[in-house]
Amino acid sequence: MNIDVGCGFERFHAPYGTRYGTQVVKHIVVVEDEEDIADLIALHLRREGYRVTAHGDGEEAWQALDRDPPALVVLDLMLPGIDGLEICRRMRRSERLNRVPILILTARGEDVDIVTGLELGADDFVTKPFSPRVVVARVRSLLRRVESSAGASEVLRVGPIEIDTGRHEVRVDGRQLDLTRTEFQVLEFLGRRPGRVRGREEILDAIGERSVLERTVDVHVAALRKKLGEEGGRLETVRGVGYRLREE
Repeated sequence: MNIDVGCGFERFHAPYGTRYGTQVVKHIVVVEDEEDIADLIALHLRREGYRVTAHGDGEEAWQALDRDPPALVVLDLMLPGIDGLEICRRMRRSERLNRVPILILTARGEDVDIVTGLELGADDFVTKPFSPRVVVARVRSLLRRVESSAGASEVLRVGPIEIDTGRHEVRVDGRQLDLTRTEFQVLEFLGRRPGRVRGREEILDAIGERSVLERTVDVHVAALRKKLGEEGGRLETVRGVGYRLREE
């Protein structure tokens, strides 16, 4: 399955989307081997004005993604060819794809897959069965986060941790860390008020993902601690309240 759904107008290619006159129509790739589900998602995304390409095979999808980076990927985890987790891993290692948002689809109750997907760099998840409207809402939210993150550059310093908001880079003692988009946003939010405790709901509100389950914050914080190495202890849990980034 390889379905490209456009809007029926003359196209002019633009990065991560298609330009119709002066308007850029964002390109969404749906990777889902159940054709009825892929068609349903594509239909609702098309109604919102997106261009949609659907793939039912993991290897085919990866080749298409590598060739033509989209604005966002809706990614099922159980796929023929290569699975969704491997696609996640490859995207986050790719210079062309490492900043493309990933919304993973998974069966209800598959918590291990959800945690693994988030740790590998997925930005959000939806469990099956789901409402297509929920998928569309998550897509729009993730794309807004991408647009809002392109603000003025600023460097936040908390001990040896440097957070460059313009470049979306984090360095510890000069060593650059490989963070996902959401990990960066969580660390940036905590780094703006070091020492202050932030609740999970507050963190989700700040990064524009209030619809996400609160436990996803715990997954991102755990991943951040590992990547911060010796400085990971600065990310402190305040039991029953939330998290803070200790200054000293």
